[in-house]
Amino acid sequence: MAMKFNHAQKVATAHATTDLLAAHGVDTREDLHTWLDRQANRAALRTVKGVGPKSIDYIGNLVGRSHVAVDVHLRAFAVDAGVPDLPYDQLRAVYEEAAVLLGHDKGALEHAVWRHRSKAA
Repeated sequence: MAMKFNHAQKVATAHATTDLLAAHGVDTREDLHTWLDRQANRAALRTVKGVGPKSIDYIGNLVGRSHVAVDVHLRAFAVDAGVPDLPYDQLRAVYEEAAVLLGHDKGALEHAVWRHRSKAA
């Protein structure tokens, strides 16, 4: 399956990300899953132009981790629920705590909210 990017910077980000992962010996999905355990590795990904905390959390979800990748849909849902505009890490923590309180997997809650809001948009 080919990835379709609309912007040259996204292509550059994808190349820089794969170069960084290759340089760290990350060759498989399982390697990436394990590699993301270390905060230093997550920080290394942040050095790639265009990669922020949402991208890293989303990549984690793609390799079987359970993260909340806060995007515009999750922010809008939070605002509708009366949650103030919070920095990324704080809003992610709100969603993670809500998942615990509701007895849901964090990633599954994130996906359900995303699906709900993306249909409303």
